[in-house]
Amino acid sequence: MNIVGKSIAKIDGMAIATGKPVYTDDLASKDALIVKILRSPHAHAKIKNIDIKRALMIEGVECVLTYKDVPDTRFTLAGQSYPEPSPYDRLILEDTVRYVGDEVAIIAAIDEKTAVKAMRMIKVEYEVLEPVLDFEKATESNVLVHDNHRHTNFDIGMNREKNIVSTHNYTKGDVDKVMNDCDIVVEESYYTQPQLHGMMETYRSYNYLDHMGRLVVVSSTQIPFHVRRHLSRALNIPSSKIRVIKPRIGGGFGGKQTACVEIFSAIVTLKTGKPAKIIYDRKETLNCSTSRHAMKLNVKIGATKEGIIKVIDIDAISDTGAYGEHASTTFGLVGEKTMPMYNKLEASRFKGHVVYTNKMPAGAFRGYGASQGCFAVESTINVLASKLNIDPTEIRLKNIVKEGETSFAYDKTLNSVDLERCIQKGKELIKWDEKYPCKKLENGKVRSVGMSLTMQGSGIAGIDTASAEIKLNDDGNYTLLVGSTDMGTGSDTILAQMACEILETTMDKITVIAADTDVVPYDPGSYASSTTYVTGMAVVKASTELREKIIKVGAERLNIDKEYVEFDGERVFTDSEDISLFEIAVDFTVGPQKNQLIGYASHGSPVSPPPFIAGFVETEIDEETGKVEIIDYVAVVDCGTVINKNLARIQVEGGIVQGIGMAMFEEVRYTDSGQMDTNTFMQYKMPARCDVGNIIVDFVETHEPTGPFGAKSVGEVVLNTPLPAIQESVFNGTGVRINTLPITPEKIFIEMNK
Repeated sequence: MNIVGKSIAKIDGMAIATGKPVYTDDLASKDALIVKILRSPHAHAKIKNIDIKRALMIEGVECVLTYKDVPDTRFTLAGQSYPEPSPYDRLILEDTVRYVGDEVAIIAAIDEKTAVKAMRMIKVEYEVLEPVLDFEKATESNVLVHDNHRHTNFDIGMNREKNIVSTHNYTKGDVDKVMNDCDIVVEESYYTQPQLHGMMETYRSYNYLDHMGRLVVVSSTQIPFHVRRHLSRALNIPSSKIRVIKPRIGGGFGGKQTACVEIFSAIVTLKTGKPAKIIYDRKETLNCSTSRHAMKLNVKIGATKEGIIKVIDIDAISDTGAYGEHASTTFGLVGEKTMPMYNKLEASRFKGHVVYTNKMPAGAFRGYGASQGCFAVESTINVLASKLNIDPTEIRLKNIVKEGETSFAYDKTLNSVDLERCIQKGKELIKWDEKYPCKKLENGKVRSVGMSLTMQGSGIAGIDTASAEIKLNDDGNYTLLVGSTDMGTGSDTILAQMACEILETTMDKITVIAADTDVVPYDPGSYASSTTYVTGMAVVKASTELREKIIKVGAERLNIDKEYVEFDGERVFTDSEDISLFEIAVDFTVGPQKNQLIGYASHGSPVSPPPFIAGFVETEIDEETGKVEIIDYVAVVDCGTVINKNLARIQVEGGIVQGIGMAMFEEVRYTDSGQMDTNTFMQYKMPARCDVGNIIVDFVETHEPTGPFGAKSVGEVVLNTPLPAIQESVFNGTGVRINTLPITPEKIFIEMNK
């Protein structure tokens, strides 16, 4: 291959580095109204009265909206294909507030100062209600977070009267019998915390009405087409009257798979007829959006004395906060993206609940449930290896799924997997055999190693379908139109590489147009690790169709059957004659043929082939303080064919840093009244470059027959392995296991000195 597999620079890399791209706020008109949100100071309350008269008297205030002024149609903000599995449990504004930061009123004014002044003039009388703050006690609470019926498109096991959003119960085989027959059974409980996205560009949206009276939404979003559908439902207007444009995005990580802000500025524009924009400050972004789901997971594993894992049993509870975006789907991946890695199983079970609480809603976050499941299952396998006195790498080599097998759990047939080579290569890179389990240093510190495995998916099988269009322009260059969203991941570059490979052209001849719902074909958006695998396959199909059209018309111009001509990207030719691509482009675009050559295709996959990673870490621990430093982190990745190694490597490095943050630093804390106590970067610690050590990334390439050029995904799987690997390394160095994230020096010190 000439283009695919090459480490081609991002097509927008230099522009980003020199500050040229425009973001949402750059596109907003100077006369746009500034939208601000009055938020609840209470975790749970009824609005008895709201007085906006004084606010409306302030010069420059355009409108103040309360629950009395907005439609009463319930909706979800989850970026999922229709019909969404998330419950319709939101209104734009409501007379009940369910977390500190919930929306009470929408204020629009000519500038920020005026909007803030008006916001302070609003007087709200609340009936303060008891909140549900402990998710482990939510099902037994007498307090209901949602006191009326909430619609779901599917039976997700909602039991609102017990604050249960979703119930999950997957069982295969006789779990209890197999467990009783095992030589050894280990059982551990784990707590994973909420995690905040921390993207550089906060949530923001800008709206105006075009010359036809249509609502135009410019938004920093991962899901333009889903945003259009949410607005249509919430505002009771046809989706054909809405256009969503995604400019350059300053990061998302799953947070912008939830439409946090677009509805507020949109309703202001519809009410006033004027342009409006809303920009969340950092505190709102951390406190009034979504986080990763906090979970408690109890894992029980049974095995033979030789280390053959016979049964895995997971019982979990997940905290979705005040609203149920992504509640059931995130939870389901806890089991689905962990247990299929181990294929000597005779029984498996995953069950539990997702519950409402009066805290900030949880939603999509890179790793999407697999991160929490990986921490719990992989940590328990490390415990099993320790109790059996088997090297953690060896116990995995005895149990991992192999290529061509159908996994026992969830019945997934794996056409591309080489975990054995990932483990072996990772061992070599970290020098595992020399360092396992630990070495004491002369300075009183100890160096130790740990490891884990993970898997994810590639797109959502049988649900999401992406489309792509590519056209030959009159100058012989191409325009590629896709609805996917490049969040800095380099997906526009990846997709252009695929088109170039099919059309045998160069990157400079492809222009990528992305994510404008009026211009590009439908795409669900960039989430679920779907862009390279699903949208990429649509690009391959569309480019192939265009290539065939070029060959056909070229052959016709040469008066030769198309089976006897070739195409090299520049010309259609035989041994004796040819016609250039430029001539074909002119003829069929502006010339006499008047039939522009366009390739168009859609793709949805019935399967979601998993990528895999073997992760290894070496840490240095100060036994006097419990402080842990990362020395080396090694990740060996099986993501099928690597389309662009540089971009894939950057994805892996970034995900590992986020995993290290979740494992060691990041913690969301609430006060007893439900106020988030970590809603600024002064309180919420994210890892800096000096905190993550040396990250080493390598690839084991397999070939996924259902993916473009054999590729699978790489975007989400990269976050998961640091959680159990670091926990195991801390245990190997200190003899203590920290089962509650993050693994802080204080927790290690306390456990070491019990």
